Amino acid sequence: MELLRQIGITPDRIFAPEIDETPAPGELPRAYAARMALAKLSAQDDAYVIAADTVVAAGRRILHKTEARDEAEAYLRLLSGRRHKVFTGVAVRAPDGRVARRVVESVVGFARLDEPQLRDYLDSGEWRGKAGGYAIQGRAATFIDFIAGSYSGVVGLPLHETAALLRGLGWQRA
Repeated sequence: MELLRQIGITPDRIFAPEIDETPAPGELPRAYAARMALAKLSAQDDAYVIAADTVVAAGRRILHKTEARDEAEAYLRLLSGRRHKVFTGVAVRAPDGRVARRVVESVVGFARLDEPQLRDYLDSGEWRGKAGGYAIQGRAATFIDFIAGSYSGVVGLPLHETAALLRGLGWQRA
């Protein structure tokens, strides 16, 4: 919601649809992000609907939303000192049912994490529920030594692309 406010949009409603987020066998991160964004679209009448999904990928491996500290630690150790990709799929449905979609790819570089940094971040709990075990807009910002692409896409919604999709479907500010 905070991201949408940055481009002057205040949603009427926000909801998290209940969908199966299990990747298909052999599904690559880009395709998974696109499929999840489309799966999250709902059929609201007379409304524009925006859905997005962000996937952190180390090579062909999808780094899911972390719920356990040991999983977050494993992901952060994997990302430490290397670059990885973040794919954010965004899909927009117009009131007439037309759908536009896009996957935005960003490259993020992590500095090498030392043990105190890693321990402090894990102790913060900020990793909980975050793809890849980190939130670029939070404490993990200090880990980032490189980014190419969409910062807002890494946060969770590529604003430039979302606005372009909305305009392409005829959306105008009220």
